[in-house]
Amino acid sequence: MPAIVRPVCAAEIATKPQSFPAGQAGLAGSGRLAAEVIALVYIGVIASIASVTGAFYVLFPELGALSHDVFTRPRGTWARAPVLLAITPPLAGAIGIAITRTLPYGMLSVLTVVCSSMLLIVVLKSPIAPSISAGLLPLVLGVKSWWYPPAILFGTILLAALASVWRRYWERDHYAPRLADRTEDALERSPHNYRDLLPLIAFVAAATVAAELTNLRFILFPPLVVIGFEMFGHPEICPWAARLMALPVACFLTAVAGLVLFKLVGGNPLTAALAMAAGIAVLRVLDLHVPPALAVALLPMVMDHPSYAYPFSVGIGTLSMTLWFRGWKAVAPRHFPGQPA
Repeated sequence: MPAIVRPVCAAEIATKPQSFPAGQAGLAGSGRLAAEVIALVYIGVIASIASVTGAFYVLFPELGALSHDVFTRPRGTWARAPVLLAITPPLAGAIGIAITRTLPYGMLSVLTVVCSSMLLIVVLKSPIAPSISAGLLPLVLGVKSWWYPPAILFGTILLAALASVWRRYWERDHYAPRLADRTEDALERSPHNYRDLLPLIAFVAAATVAAELTNLRFILFPPLVVIGFEMFGHPEICPWAARLMALPVACFLTAVAGLVLFKLVGGNPLTAALAMAAGIAVLRVLDLHVPPALAVALLPMVMDHPSYAYPFSVGIGTLSMTLWFRGWKAVAPRHFPGQPA
């Protein structure tokens, strides 16, 4: 019989975040290794299709984040929502294309994409936060092809089908949930109070200004908004928020790994698999479960001539948001009653 896991309340996680290391969520041992191999093969197949067809956007970077989570956590929030997993990212992608074709890159277009993608998640009651990245990516990269949404749809339908089979297998095999899974499930659900996202929107606006002033668009790299959605949407239970440098270091290192591999090996399916494997290794060493960080490793595969400014932009953006989040948590309880400390 599966182990009975004591329910974990938000207050307990908030007061003892170190007791619930996110890196220990999901499968363990040979089961986790098999799950990660399947995720790598999946990304390799998607990258091969992108290479053969010449449609680079088939390799939507957040597929790395989604595939790793649904295979390593077959009973997780994302894995239990296969229909929303399949349809939410391409719908957000369509929003992104429509806005990119209408407005130039700037504060208005970025906020419109981000807020519209969040609204889509609210309307659909979808837990698939990486869909926000699907909406923002065309604007950041300048993609205007209407083939982008169906390209994402192909990858998400394939992933949802594979994840459903994998989940049924582990339901038969007595996969025992862990305490850390409760934390991750809560983080991946939609926020209970969407007013908590207002400081995130303010950060997005400020980061857009910084990106325009410095000409470093990847200060606001798309997965960063996904990370922020989880942090600000669930400020009381974010287990890695107390580790100030862990998140910026993880994103910086995965960006370095993805860029160096792209420079050395080239833009091919092997590079995609190796970049994701490097990202997995970084998260394991740092004991983090932050799926969007894997998308950071894959982003150079879809960028036009990525430079060494990319990882530094990622590091600046992630550190800035982490400091913003910590500052908000310190200030909000005093000035905004009802906000968690």
